[in-house]
Amino acid sequence: MLAVPSTDELNKELHDLDTEFDREMRVRGFDPAQAENMALPSHLATLYAERERVKAELQELEGKTDD
Repeated sequence: MLAVPSTDELNKELHDLDTEFDREMRVRGFDPAQAENMALPSHLATLYAERERVKAELQELEGKTDD
């Protein structure tokens, strides 16, 4: 059986991904706030997708704890 990551672990992972994504966007001259409105180069698109996956996992986990 797979271990389910804790909310703290996911929050840390999300924070790390947010930091890396923002840094990479700025290095390439992009505004991180515009990420949803633009076509991203592959590396940035991968980071963006990973961030969205972690956000969804966090929401799902938090939804389960609210029951």
